[in-house]
Amino acid sequence: MAATSLRPTRLSVAQVDALGRAQGGAGTSQLHGVQTTVLFGDPDAPGPYAFEIRVPAHTRIAAHTHRDNRTALVVSGEWHFGYGEAMEQKATQKLGPGSFYTEPAGEAHFAFTGDEPTVVYITGEGPTNTHYVSAADEPEHR
Repeated sequence: MAATSLRPTRLSVAQVDALGRAQGGAGTSQLHGVQTTVLFGDPDAPGPYAFEIRVPAHTRIAAHTHRDNRTALVVSGEWHFGYGEAMEQKATQKLGPGSFYTEPAGEAHFAFTGDEPTVVYITGEGPTNTHYVSAADEPEHR
């Protein structure tokens, strides 16, 4: 399989802010209030992608998996991130701006914000998806 080519892309903060923000999207939590901006590629299609999520304060994202390997960088705020099939605060690590983490394909993970909103950039190789560990956490059940 040939490597997917990247197109040259540069976005200033103002250009990122000017991009459309949406509720949900492929590979996101689909939670009310979480905004997504696709920065590069198409998370629904084969190939590399990058998107920004803006997560409001006091938001909890239940344990879930993705089909692709992903990497993430915390841009601002306070992100409490953990691995496992059930959200356990003691299993999280507090990640601030500049922190990096991975979301290995098929490995359950969860996150929550504290008293301030958080911005995270996520990259992966599409197509991506989100599958909640508990069916009760799937968007259509909330």
